[in-house]
Amino acid sequence: MLSYDPGDSIAHRLDPRSKLLVQGGFAAAAFVYTTPRGLAILTIVALTLLGVARTAPHRVLWSFRFVFPLLLAAPILDGLAWGEWFVVADAVRPALAGYRVVLILLVAAAYVRTTPVRDSRAAVQWAIPGRVGQFLGLGVAFVFRFLPVLRADIGRIRDAHRARLGTERSLPDRMGSLVIAVFNRAFDRADRFALALRARCFSWNPTLPELGFSLLDGPALAAGIALFFVAVYGAF
Repeated sequence: MLSYDPGDSIAHRLDPRSKLLVQGGFAAAAFVYTTPRGLAILTIVALTLLGVARTAPHRVLWSFRFVFPLLLAAPILDGLAWGEWFVVADAVRPALAGYRVVLILLVAAAYVRTTPVRDSRAAVQWAIPGRVGQFLGLGVAFVFRFLPVLRADIGRIRDAHRARLGTERSLPDRMGSLVIAVFNRAFDRADRFALALRARCFSWNPTLPELGFSLLDGPALAAGIALFFVAVYGAF
């Protein structure tokens, strides 16, 4: 789910620049409208965008399951109080903030699933010209290609630990061994990645795909502009 998946949905046929505009407008609106009513409306918008991308929400949530413990920790810690077991009112605000992050991740997953990495890099370098744009576009391309590989490595490491009865060890020992193994694998991947770039005569300014808007991008551009307008209106 955290990588490009070829398809023929409407979102697949959109220009990456219009999709980035929608994603940015949605994120801006999500940070402005943090009330339950605002987040409820944004939930409908997020589910609509997932439908346009033909992306199942439960698959996205399962892909981001490692984020949920961090999002749940904030309301739990804020709700704990001296002299009382739990204060619900103190936990509401961080819980809404965590839910806002979940909505942004849903929309981001729809973009990643429907946009080739080279198209994302071309869109970034179009928006930010010069060396800075090339550097940011390169970073986006590397992250999109490298992150799924690291997630797969983490899964294989955890499977290997379970096969060797690693679950019988204490939680600190398991976390420590997992972190060390993940970092070792990540550094090994990075070394091989650098070698592969040199072997392929890596270029800062390769020939990127041509971008072009179509009639389908009209509603997407209008939606992105509307989301930014709503965000600015709500901020003031």
